[in-house]
Amino acid sequence: MTASRDSVDQSFPRAARLLTGSDYSQVFKQNKRYSDKYWTILVKRNDTGLSRLGLAIAKKRAKRAVDRNRIKRVAREAFRHQRSSLSGMELVVMNRDAATGASAQELRLSIDRLLGKMTRSTPKSGHLSVPSGS
Repeated sequence: MTASRDSVDQSFPRAARLLTGSDYSQVFKQNKRYSDKYWTILVKRNDTGLSRLGLAIAKKRAKRAVDRNRIKRVAREAFRHQRSSLSGMELVVMNRDAATGASAQELRLSIDRLLGKMTRSTPKSGHLSVPSGS
């Protein structure tokens, strides 16, 4: 392992995932929405301080499994790299129609821009104006 990898945890452990239907429905019920040409990201504050990611990549929007898997891979990678700045947020990432035809680089730039917008909208108190889990 390199020193830079040791200093920042870029893993994607089970605790960093939305796993159950109720986890997803909580985010779908109360959220703040960020979207662009390729992605829609729903965000909800949680009280645990942990950031968690859920993927809802629609077969309707990306027919081929290879396209869906590429889209998921890009979303997970972006989340892993920015996880520390997203603490206390639960995210559900969804693809839009244009994501299927985009390159992995275009998708990554796009999702990084959206995640950056989310962290910039966090006030100095560290709390995003997103509904909490309570």
